[in-house]
Amino acid sequence: MATPHISCEPGDIAPLVIMPGDPKRAERIARTRMDDARLVSDVRGIGAWTGTVDGVPMTAMASGMGVPSLSIYATELFTQYGVRRICRVGTCGGISSTVKVSDVIIASAAHTNSAVATIDLPGVTLSLAPSFDMLRGAVDQARAGGSSVHIGPVFTSDFFYSSRMDIVPALDRLGTLGVEMEAAGLYACAAANGGEALAVMTVSDHLGDGSGDLSAEDRETLFQTALEAAIAGLKA
Repeated sequence: MATPHISCEPGDIAPLVIMPGDPKRAERIARTRMDDARLVSDVRGIGAWTGTVDGVPMTAMASGMGVPSLSIYATELFTQYGVRRICRVGTCGGISSTVKVSDVIIASAAHTNSAVATIDLPGVTLSLAPSFDMLRGAVDQARAGGSSVHIGPVFTSDFFYSSRMDIVPALDRLGTLGVEMEAAGLYACAAANGGEALAVMTVSDHLGDGSGDLSAEDRETLFQTALEAAIAGLKA
């Protein structure tokens, strides 16, 4: 049964979903990393491509930008399409001085200014974290590949353009590795719906030293390391 945002039957979506933010990147993953990929949904230009990766059925589907957009797709995938695991794979801005542009960050927790951390339990701030098995699988793959990989918390912001840059030093002191816009929403959706989730990101620019921004070509080249870690996390 189709939902308002996904126009296919439950069997058309694999139990494991790779979720970049950009619809064009989802299509690129399908065309370059999947065997027998087929387009199963294309509502509002958000294509869902299902095929196999190394013999394992997977779907590549974009989330759009931000917690609200991702939460729509992740909730429908978990509740209506039998999805067990979703791995966000994308980019982030670096915060920690230990992180450099082109490094990979695997988010072991997601701090946030989004209401997803507090809305379900008034007076309580949820600790938003990934699946341990997915985290371990992605970390093992990234380290085995010789990549510069960092495991730790990220900050999921509801704002891309914000005047509150004064919080960045405090986030750095608390060990926050980078900033992005979706991980906390994904972790919250997984927790609410009995699923598993992980976020793996390439550092595309750095808020602390101003390095970056990566070119579109560099983003695509460096994205491959994060993608392989995400795939390993899904299969773990």
